[in-house]
Amino acid sequence: MRDSKFWIQLRAGFKHPAKFIAFVCITLMLSANPATAKKANFDHDTTGFILSGSHQRVSCDTCHTRGIFKGTPKQCGDCHSRVSQIGATKKHANHIQSTDICEDCHTEISFSNATVDHNNVTGSCVNCHNGTAATGKTTTHVTSSNTCDNCHSTRAWSPARFDHSDVTGACSTCHNGVTATGKSASHIQSSNTCDDCHNTTSWEGARFDHSEITGNCVSCHNGVTATGKTTNHVKSDNTCESCHTTNSWSGARFSHAGITDNCSSCHNGVTAIGKSSNHPSTSNICEDCHNTATFSGASFNHEGVTGNCFSCHNGTTATGKTPSHITSSNICEDCHTGFKTWEGASFEHSGITGGCFSCHNGVAATGKSSNHPNTSNACEDCHSTRTWDGASFSHDGVTGNCFSCHNGVTAIGKSPAHITSSNTCEDCHNSFSSWSGAAFTHSGITAGCFSCHNGVTATGKNPTHVQSSNTCEDCHNNFRSWTGASFSHDGVTQPCANCHLNDRPGPPHTTSTQCETCHKPISWANVIFDHNTVATGSCLSCHRDDKSPGHFGTTLSCDSCHATTSWLTTVRYDHSSSNYPGNHSSSVKCIDCHTSNTSTATWTSAAYKPDCAGCHARDYKTGPHKKYESPETKYNVSELRDCAGSCHTYQSAANPTITKSRNREHSTTGEF
Repeated sequence: MRDSKFWIQLRAGFKHPAKFIAFVCITLMLSANPATAKKANFDHDTTGFILSGSHQRVSCDTCHTRGIFKGTPKQCGDCHSRVSQIGATKKHANHIQSTDICEDCHTEISFSNATVDHNNVTGSCVNCHNGTAATGKTTTHVTSSNTCDNCHSTRAWSPARFDHSDVTGACSTCHNGVTATGKSASHIQSSNTCDDCHNTTSWEGARFDHSEITGNCVSCHNGVTATGKTTNHVKSDNTCESCHTTNSWSGARFSHAGITDNCSSCHNGVTAIGKSSNHPSTSNICEDCHNTATFSGASFNHEGVTGNCFSCHNGTTATGKTPSHITSSNICEDCHTGFKTWEGASFEHSGITGGCFSCHNGVAATGKSSNHPNTSNACEDCHSTRTWDGASFSHDGVTGNCFSCHNGVTAIGKSPAHITSSNTCEDCHNSFSSWSGAAFTHSGITAGCFSCHNGVTATGKNPTHVQSSNTCEDCHNNFRSWTGASFSHDGVTQPCANCHLNDRPGPPHTTSTQCETCHKPISWANVIFDHNTVATGSCLSCHRDDKSPGHFGTTLSCDSCHATTSWLTTVRYDHSSSNYPGNHSSSVKCIDCHTSNTSTATWTSAAYKPDCAGCHARDYKTGPHKKYESPETKYNVSELRDCAGSCHTYQSAANPTITKSRNREHSTTGEF
C-alpha cells in the first residue's frame, strides 16, 4: 500500500469524489485478483466500437456510468445530446439548428473545425450570420430589409443575386463612387439623386429633367457633351435659355431685339423666309412694311403702287375676281372705292337686268343650298332682295316627302335619341305643326329592343330582373306585354342561389356550396357531387343516419377513417393515444381491448395502466423472473409492469453485482 501522501495527491487529480472512489475500488480489485487484473488489457475493438481520436483520451467511466458496460450507446447523438446521462460533452444551446447528426459535420478528433452543410440547416441564415455566431452584414453592406438567402447562396457571399426592390436606403448610400458606381466626372451638374432620372435596371434610358440642373445650358450644350449651336444657327450672342425651353429646340421664343444685322441677312429665302414669288414688285426692304412680330399685318400703302389694281389683283399676285363674281367688264375701282377692304362695294340690284338666278345660281352668287327644300320656285317667289331670311314658307308647295328636308341637314331630322326605325316621318307624325302626338308601332323598328328599352329612352331591366347577358327579344316574344317570356339559363350571369335561394330542401341538404357546383340547369336530378368541396369533419351533416347498428362507438368524424369513394374502403386509422404501447401483433383485434365496442378500452388490471401489466398482469409467472440469487427472490408484477423493458438478476440485496441481464424479452410485435 502507498503512504497517505500518495493518496492525497492522487485525490487532487479528480474533480469528482465519485470518480476517485470508483478508481480506488477498481485498483483494489485488480490488485487482489490477478485474474481480474488481466482484464485491464481489454481490447475495446472487439466491442465493435473502435476508440479513436478524442475517445482514446477519456476514462472508461465517462461512457460506462455506474460500472455498466452492456448497452452503452454507440451513436454520437446518444451520448452528446443535452438529455444524455453519459458524461460526454453536450450539444450547446446556441448550436446551429439543423437535422444533421454529429458525424455529418464533426470528427472524433475535435468538435472544432467542423464542416458545415447548409443543406440541412433548419433555421434562417440570420440565426447564425448575425455578426456573433458567424459573419453578418458588414457596416458597408447595402441597407436593405433582405435576408441573406434573398441574394446570397450557401456556397459563397460572392457573386450575390442583387434586387433593388428591398433596398431601404437612398441610391447614393451605395452609388457614391466607393461602394458602387457614382456620378462620373463628366456627369451633368445637378442636385438630382440617382432615382430622379435612372431606374434600377440600367443607367441607360434615364428620364432627364432639366429642373434640377445647376449649371447653364452651354455647360452641356457645347457641341461636345450635348448638341450645341449648328452652323446655320442665327448669329446671336444669346445663350440657349434666352430663346429655347428645356422641352424642345423647336418652338423657340425668338426676339429680333438681339439681332444686329438687317432683315435680309436671314430673310433671304435660304436661312429664313424671303419675298415670295407673288410678293408685290417693290424695292422696299422687309422692315419698310413688316415688323418683327409677324409678316402678316404689314403696313401696306397703295399710294406707292404705280400700276392699276389689276396689276396685283389679277388672281395671282393678289386676290382678283372670284369665279362667283358678277359677270362684268368693270375694273376693280369702278365699284370698290377703298383700299382697305373688298367689302362695302357700291352694288344695287336695280341695275341687274336678268332674274335672280342669273347671279344666284351657286356660282356667281349664293344660290339654292344643298339643303334647300326641293322646289321649282324662283328666288323672288319667296325671298326679297334685302335678305334671304324671313322667306314666306308653306308645306303646301313642297313636292318631295318629309325626309327630303327633315334629314338633319336641311331641317330638323331624327334626333340621336330617336328610335332606330325604317319609318319615314309621315308614317308616325301626322301634323305639320308639332312632332308630338305621333302614332307608334314596333313593326318598323330595325334595332334591337335594348336600343330603346335601356332604362333611359324606354323601360329597361328593373333591379329585380334576372342578371343575364340576354337581350329583351331572347325571352320576350311579343310587343304587347313583358309577361309570358320564354326562359333559358344560357345567358344567366348570376349564381343560381340569387333566384333559387328558397328552393334548397331542408336537411340533409346542408351545404354552402353554390347550386351549379353539383346541379345542371336542365334538372335538379342527375347531381354531380364532389366531396372535395365539402369541409373536412362535416360528413355527419349529411351522413348522420348512415352508421350501421354495429358501428364502433366513437365521436370521430366519418372521414377520420373512411374514404369518400366507398364506405367499404379499408379503414384508415392509427392509434394516437400514449395508452396504446408499442405496435401490437396484427392478431390482436379491436374488440380484444375495446370490449364495449367503443373508444373506451377495458383494462383487466387497471391499477397497472398504462403499462403492459394493465392488461397482462394475469399472464405473469414468477418462476422465470428471479431478482436475487441468494437468497432466491422473485420480482413481483408491479416491479416488472413494463413487460417490454429490461430486468437483471443480482447476486443479493447486499451485493448488487449483476449475474444475468434480460433486455426486451417480451415484444409487442409477437407472443410472450
